[in-house]
Amino acid sequence: MKIDYKETTSDLLTRINIHDAYGSRDIDKWMLEVLPLAQGMTILDVGCGAGKQCFSYLAHLSGKATISGGDVSEELLAKAEEENAKLGNRVSFQTLNFNQPFPFPNQTYDLVSCSFAIYYAEDIPFTISEMHRVLKPGGNLFTTGPMPENKQMFYEVIKEATGKEIPPMPGSSRYASEIYKTIKDLFSEVKIHIFENPLTFPNVEPFLAYTRASLSEDRLLWNTFFQTKEDFEDIMAKITDVAQKWFERDGQLVMTKVVGGILATK
Repeated sequence: MKIDYKETTSDLLTRINIHDAYGSRDIDKWMLEVLPLAQGMTILDVGCGAGKQCFSYLAHLSGKATISGGDVSEELLAKAEEENAKLGNRVSFQTLNFNQPFPFPNQTYDLVSCSFAIYYAEDIPFTISEMHRVLKPGGNLFTTGPMPENKQMFYEVIKEATGKEIPPMPGSSRYASEIYKTIKDLFSEVKIHIFENPLTFPNVEPFLAYTRASLSEDRLLWNTFFQTKEDFEDIMAKITDVAQKWFERDGQLVMTKVVGGILATK
């Protein structure tokens, strides 16, 4: 299945910054608690984006690990390399398309991670089998993605504003079903960890900024809602009206992120 998807640095970083500013829990801290990390490990982060997860591993392990990151977006990799240079180029970044065979030998890594990306793979069994192939025996795969319960308030506001059904989201529609099943079939042990993070907005502006970035970032998934810039602004105006109404009714807007973390052992 081919997923129409285009990610931009600005939209992605806007959403990350909003999570950090208005969330009550730190997903990076949670991931570090869940993962069996140890100094001396070899780590590959697939779909690394701007390198956020790689740099988190680097700091947590005091630089005593071999960490690589790969992504298909040259724009995001350039951002990662900018930050990497500030840290003394301690992480190795390269172009990596997870829809193609990975350019790594068998049994290379102790840990392969993939945060909020694996559900965009065209062929889930192929991508996961490549992750399995490059892991050492006893190594771990860790993936994160949205659960079906993720950010229901966001979707309810959009549905009320537009009167349209929400299109299937690759993350929430594939992660807890197809992806989990594929990993369970391939790996010897699989556990799923749940992370819930309420984002509490004290006014409508940050919620609208999140919504604008989210619809723009995933605009090809929302193509039944808007085609042109004018369509997009019309929808945002309707969403603004509904969000303001909800805020006046409740005194705040609370959008809960519900994330699953699949930890598998080869």
